[in-house]
Amino acid sequence: MPRKNATKQDVADTYQHVYARGHSKHRVFIDEQDYITFLNLFERYLSPQEAKDPYGIPYPNFFNKVELLAYVLMPNHFHLLIYQHQPGMMSKFMQSVLTSYSHYFNKKYRRSGSLFESRYKASMISDPAYLEHISRYIHLNPKAWREYEYSSLTYYLQRDEVAWIRPKRIISLFKTPEQYLIFMEDYVEQKKLMDILKQELAN
Repeated sequence: MPRKNATKQDVADTYQHVYARGHSKHRVFIDEQDYITFLNLFERYLSPQEAKDPYGIPYPNFFNKVELLAYVLMPNHFHLLIYQHQPGMMSKFMQSVLTSYSHYFNKKYRRSGSLFESRYKASMISDPAYLEHISRYIHLNPKAWREYEYSSLTYYLQRDEVAWIRPKRIISLFKTPEQYLIFMEDYVEQKKLMDILKQELAN
């Protein structure tokens, strides 16, 4: 189970559920380009090949130091599931992403100050059996989760593949991608039934 606090457990070979919300619950993604820019930062920092800035200076590279296992970007917050290979790497990765994105966002929308409510919150997942449920929780954030563009679900269903998102640790818990989809749909149906039952009991 995740640790029930926001303290970042800086330990090697650990799974972390990472969460950040916009300051005062304001939006952090306003148009399509904002979402794409954030995803491009994942690519910049997590690709096997080191990326460089326009002056040829390498950006920090966290490939095989941090693995991004799942993500969803919502209008005013995001969730990530991360595997940290080395102590301190998740913190450096998150700092790189959030600093770069905040600079982009503030410049684009001519604003200043903190974009996010806090740096970010992270809970270490101490029970590996809970991982599949965390990934499902992340992917079910959007109401139209099946078609949502800004989550890692498409990679779990093997509709696409890129080097910076690595769902294998989770998807290997299922025999096929279709079984993962069934796992998602079963929860949705169960929740609908529970909501109906609660409504009937309240009448």
